[in-house]
Amino acid sequence: MIDSAALDRADPLTGLRERFVPAPGVTAYLDGNSLGRPLTASVERVETFLREQWATRLIRGWDEGWLDLPVRIGDELGRVALGAASGQTVIGDSTTVLLYKVIRAALELRPAEGRAPRDEIVIDRDDFPTDRYLVESIAAERGLTVRWIEEGDVTPDRVAAVVGPRTAVVVLSAIAYRSGFLADVPAITGLVHDAGALMLWDLCHSAGVLPHSLDAWGVDFAVGCSYKYLNGGPGAPAFAYVRAGLQSEFRQPIAGWLGSATPFEMVQGYRPGPGMRRVLSGTPPILAMVGLQDTLALIDEAGIDAVRAKSVALTEHAIALADDLLPDAVLATPRDAARRGSHVTLDHPAFEAIMPRLWDRGVIPDFRRPSGIRLGLSPLSTSFAELELGVRAIAEELAREAAA
Repeated sequence: MIDSAALDRADPLTGLRERFVPAPGVTAYLDGNSLGRPLTASVERVETFLREQWATRLIRGWDEGWLDLPVRIGDELGRVALGAASGQTVIGDSTTVLLYKVIRAALELRPAEGRAPRDEIVIDRDDFPTDRYLVESIAAERGLTVRWIEEGDVTPDRVAAVVGPRTAVVVLSAIAYRSGFLADVPAITGLVHDAGALMLWDLCHSAGVLPHSLDAWGVDFAVGCSYKYLNGGPGAPAFAYVRAGLQSEFRQPIAGWLGSATPFEMVQGYRPGPGMRRVLSGTPPILAMVGLQDTLALIDEAGIDAVRAKSVALTEHAIALADDLLPDAVLATPRDAARRGSHVTLDHPAFEAIMPRLWDRGVIPDFRRPSGIRLGLSPLSTSFAELELGVRAIAEELAREAAA
């Protein structure tokens, strides 16, 4: 018998749920891997910023600390969640823009060597559409070739089969957006380096919910969003990581004034700023990154290893509930916790039809075509009982659909 209440009582992180803003009418929020819930502290911080900084300091705020926020919050994110020493992470722009910047810059770091040019970009056929679209557009723009890892899990063997002496950059997601498959980041990074190429990881579905050791793993570049497990809010800015040894050669493809060495001197000609400041382009989205600080503090308090432990427990619980209550659904997520992120995807032909009724009941999972429901489980804000309530509601709506 599944005892969700007992799991909640034994959960060392259960008390942290009280720090999130209640959502009246929502009985099971299971879409934290699309948009995280806000912390009460974040709401208070944003209100304070509006009243006590923007309203009173006005333009003086830029000189009083706002300009430092992209690097300062980036360093904190690197320390708490990425395994990155200071000076390698910055906040700013959308995920799409940062991916574009980093891919373009990475290509400049891999010129032709000898007779064989580095003219190929490797990406997974099942990767998130933005990543694929960007790689295809950059390849077309630069006259490069896209080498596809064909559909299926991104394993070291499958990556090794497509990288070679012409590979310039490999772009992959640490956790697959649909299936939740967790790639072997250190092993894949190592084999990409063995091929003489550079490695860029998309951490959108792993940042804040999975321990990373970017420095120790030798990762070259990483980009991720902050509105999923980092709870930065709708449209919160993304982050970029650039390994320290590559920063001096990082050529900014979108040269803007705040990424320059002396932005307020307004000089003729662009000279890149020091360190990660050269990754910036325009005015940083200060208000949009303010709330991110409270989630970083909460992850630091809980410990990223404890967050991951609860993530594993939640996904194990979700799979057990699905086995028991949704026997006709097909599990698209690995059963092996070591190869699984923090969401579980189930496929059933009736899922699309029942989604509106689930939302009407205050049960909010995510739907991914053609037939997948994703249960996005945020360890800091999701309870085991809430998860069970959601899965039972799915089972009830499937039964109702079958009887119609």
